[in-house]
Amino acid sequence: MSKPIKNIFSQGPIPPSFIADSIAKHATKKDIGAHSIFLGQVRADVMEGKTVSAIEYTAYEELASQKMHEIREAIFSKYQLTCMHVHHSLGLVKAGEICLFVFTSSKHRKMAIAACEEIVEQIKLELPIWGKEIFEDETHQWKENK
Repeated sequence: MSKPIKNIFSQGPIPPSFIADSIAKHATKKDIGAHSIFLGQVRADVMEGKTVSAIEYTAYEELASQKMHEIREAIFSKYQLTCMHVHHSLGLVKAGEICLFVFTSSKHRKMAIAACEEIVEQIKLELPIWGKEIFEDETHQWKENK
């Protein structure tokens, strides 16, 4: 029986209250000994004298969701995780706001940390998600994933 494909996308920034609530919901799970969390935040980078004020994210959602499902299954088979949650913003996210939330849980810290790091790297490399950096003067350029 295959697991359903989860939607990882939400419009706009990921609210800190959503992140806090996600963490709080795990207090009832007594077999978890460690959580690892990655929060991606939009930076106000300065390039050629112009400051990034926001990033507008777009994605090929169907393909990204399918690819994330494949990544999720591979990570669960590689690491002994209790939980994995991935949330990525679409639309406009201002500098200082959260655009990516990856949350892994396991019995022991090393598995949670390694899995979280691997997920973030695979998202950056494999998911068809694009960011248009919008500068304070309203010009833009397409962001390169690093």
